[in-house]
Amino acid sequence: MSYNFAIAWKWEYDREFVNLIRSKADECRISVLEIKKENVNEVIFQIENGKISFDFFLDRASDEDETFLPLSLIILDKFRSGNQKFPYPINARDLIVHAADKATMHLEFLSNGIEVPYTIIISPYNKTNEIELSLSELAKLGRPFIIKPANTTGGGIGVVTGAETLKEVIEARQSNKYDKYLLQETIKPCLLDSKRAWFRVFYAFGEILSCWWDDLTHVYSELTIEDEARFNLFQLRSITERIQKICKLDFFSTELVFTSDGRCVTVDYVNEICDMRFQSSHFDGVPDQVIQKVVDKLVIFIKNNSLNI
Repeated sequence: MSYNFAIAWKWEYDREFVNLIRSKADECRISVLEIKKENVNEVIFQIENGKISFDFFLDRASDEDETFLPLSLIILDKFRSGNQKFPYPINARDLIVHAADKATMHLEFLSNGIEVPYTIIISPYNKTNEIELSLSELAKLGRPFIIKPANTTGGGIGVVTGAETLKEVIEARQSNKYDKYLLQETIKPCLLDSKRAWFRVFYAFGEILSCWWDDLTHVYSELTIEDEARFNLFQLRSITERIQKICKLDFFSTELVFTSDGRCVTVDYVNEICDMRFQSSHFDGVPDQVIQKVVDKLVIFIKNNSLNI
């Protein structure tokens, strides 16, 4: 059996997103295979025995459930071996691992001229018990500062905001002994017509979709073309394009902040698995029209590149 597109998912709040993909795919005669907890092992078996195939694959499950990881690795291995075009992994596993490391992205952004917060990177606790940090270095961060693990699945897991002391750094570092940590200055947005100039920008298959995103309430609103021009926010597009060239992902989001001193700072480097909850169902969800555009771009991407449509 051959499918144009397969999506692995587990999170209950992905249901609306998957339903919209199916609906749009049906309109374009794109066949879709949903891979869930109950059929993932069977799908792996069928792939290994040549009984099932698909042109494109999107993994939204293995970050949450390791049961899906063998599937993601099999798809990656098939794609990376030889010169075959399919199965094409949207956001391939090796690219996700690379992009998810905030320490690596921080250094790559710096080397590519992308503005980032002042940051101190410290080694994992399991490599050295002693913290490689002096009080004078810590003072350069200002108060309060942010403590975040280099590798996380998003959603603010393990992040400490409002940190003030070296003791907090020591405690956070010991909570995840195998990860590097980033200590970062707190970035404060300027106000644009009473709105905090904090933005979540989505890159979706060549399309850039920018949203106002309030870092205090976590509420989105779509950035209009008029506001983009009115407030001269075109850097949101150019910086996101540069980030894509670094991470090479097909679909991701990033957070950009305009400060009162005229900087545009990237604060959440690459969110490689985007939260696609609908705003009509969740107050802190993504605007419905933005998700519609993401799905439209996904379907067009598949339609233009699949073998059998």
